[in-house]
Amino acid sequence: MEINDIEIKWLGHSGFLIKNSKIIYIDPYNIKDASEKADLILITHSHYDHCSVADIKKIIKQGTKIILTADCQSKIARFDIPIKIDIIEPERELIYNNIKIVALPAYNTDKPFHAKEEGWVGYLIKIGNTLIYHAGDTDLIPEMQKLTGYNHEKNKFIALLPIGGRFTMSVEEAVEAVKLIKPFLVIPMHYGSVVGDVTDAQEFKELCEEEGIDVEILEKE
Repeated sequence: MEINDIEIKWLGHSGFLIKNSKIIYIDPYNIKDASEKADLILITHSHYDHCSVADIKKIIKQGTKIILTADCQSKIARFDIPIKIDIIEPERELIYNNIKIVALPAYNTDKPFHAKEEGWVGYLIKIGNTLIYHAGDTDLIPEMQKLTGYNHEKNKFIALLPIGGRFTMSVEEAVEAVKLIKPFLVIPMHYGSVVGDVTDAQEFKELCEEEGIDVEILEKE
């Protein structure tokens, strides 16, 4: 799909490809061998289905910049191709070629899988007047309140939210997150491989549209 000259592709699970003047990947996992080479890769945390060394190897080129949490660094420090690494933590901001990247907290409130103390993240990416929020592996957390009001006439605010349950928000919790942050458009993720299936995405879409929020279920690339 394309919004404001920005192409967004779902790569399955929590993986996305965002293309404008740069090629940006978020949490690539089980992607195609012939995938486009990355200018920028964002990793939310070190779990195998988010920080996949095999998939990162498919898309790095000389000069690729990888932004990741500290626990990921040892996993990807041994590539043969020269790359750039930047360690991120919640609330830190970076600028990359006029693209603003803000790391936001991502954690579980009632599950043991993603502890707040780990410092794992989601990302808010600002490209021109488009804001893309990749929530990472998270429950509905108080920090999402800060995203309220990001969607207005000048900005298109797109939210990529996990819906699979068990490790992250369930469908119902994700709907509550949507009602809180009120994005222009929501794309569900974190289903279809490790947990959840397309029926969860369809239920999520129906419930969100009852609240007047548009949902786009993307086909896996």
